[in-house]
Amino acid sequence: MSSNRDREESLSFTIPSSSSHSSPITVSDQLDSYLSDPRSASGSFQNDGLLSADSSSATADSDFGFSRLDFRQSPLAGTVEFYHRHVFLCYKNPRFWPPRIEAAEFDRLPRLLHVAVVTKKNHMKKETRLTICEGHDGTETSNGDVLIFPDMIRYRRLTHFDVETFVEEVLVKDGEWLPGTPEALKGSYVFVCSHGSRDRRCGVCGPVLVSRFKEEIELHSLQGKVFVSPCSHIGGHKYAGNVIIFASSMNGEVTGHWYGYVTPDDVPLLIQQHILTGEIVDSLWRGQMGLSEDEQMKDQELRRLLNGIRSPEESNVVHILQDTFASCCQSNGVSCCQSNGDSSCCQNPVLVEKAKNPDVIETEAKLSADNNNNSTDTVISRIKSGKGTSRKFHSTTWLDSWEREDTYAALAVGCAAVSVFIAYKCYKELT
Repeated sequence: MSSNRDREESLSFTIPSSSSHSSPITVSDQLDSYLSDPRSASGSFQNDGLLSADSSSATADSDFGFSRLDFRQSPLAGTVEFYHRHVFLCYKNPRFWPPRIEAAEFDRLPRLLHVAVVTKKNHMKKETRLTICEGHDGTETSNGDVLIFPDMIRYRRLTHFDVETFVEEVLVKDGEWLPGTPEALKGSYVFVCSHGSRDRRCGVCGPVLVSRFKEEIELHSLQGKVFVSPCSHIGGHKYAGNVIIFASSMNGEVTGHWYGYVTPDDVPLLIQQHILTGEIVDSLWRGQMGLSEDEQMKDQELRRLLNGIRSPEESNVVHILQDTFASCCQSNGVSCCQSNGDSSCCQNPVLVEKAKNPDVIETEAKLSADNNNNSTDTVISRIKSGKGTSRKFHSTTWLDSWEREDTYAALAVGCAAVSVFIAYKCYKELT
């Protein structure tokens, strides 16, 4: 679970609100964003400064990036705090965001929107989270635009004069903001935490992931279908790179999924498996909008069960069984299976019942009988079907042959049962 400190430091503001899901965002060229006019038509962007720290340190990656010591050292599932709706305010570039942008004196629009949301939270029907994403005038997501998920709508050019009315009409009453016209959003939307002034790990990992997403989007000709944007801190510094994907699930429902410890090499997998196929990448999955932390963990356990994937704990038990069984079988220098004339049942104690196919056993038994009785005129012909076995007998010695074959089969089954019993007993003694 995410720590209280992570939640307190999160730049995503949680408020009782409703459903939340993904929303499209395009990312402008980084150089253009950094050089863009810091003043917006909203009149809310004044006295801006370049606030991010110098990220050119040669040790940035080893200390804060994907090679840092704490990378992938904590469990991910169940680390997303419960909420229903996600609101994104498009506002400048991450390099201009102060650590606490919701409380910045000169950033009036995000500050006033945050205050209004917190003030009205007890009147909202849906638990709502507020996050800042990149805004750049003249692009698809201009300063002052508001994206709401899972509603999949966008309102254009919110100003600090409109904040109270917007929150009351849209977030409290679940209606429409009359001065604006809601636009439907289509496609899949990716947000990457890149808030470097809040936490260096996000500042180092985020921009690299945004660039890789843009490369993959262009490579697969997904422009206009998949959108990516840097966003302010969402909670869970230690899980950087942090990614949120809003996309339609296999049943067509828009869902918001969080991923942690994402590296540039993971980006193609997230696009191919999650965005294009609708399948969750469990190895990186932190949780989902609309589920409690306990529900997130149970949801992942169910997916692993249905997909036949063992959890790390289950895998450890299997390995212990295998090692223990092997040591028990080989005690005194003699294999328990080999003493019974069979050397295959020790290979996998978990799947020992599958060690021998019945058809293979019968074939081997018949060949053995033929080799030991070259003078016999016994011919056994078996025609296998899904319902049973038919036999044609051309000799009075069929009983001897049948007894020999079934004796081998019985020995094999007995050996398998004994192997499972010994493995289980050894495991219980260890535990």
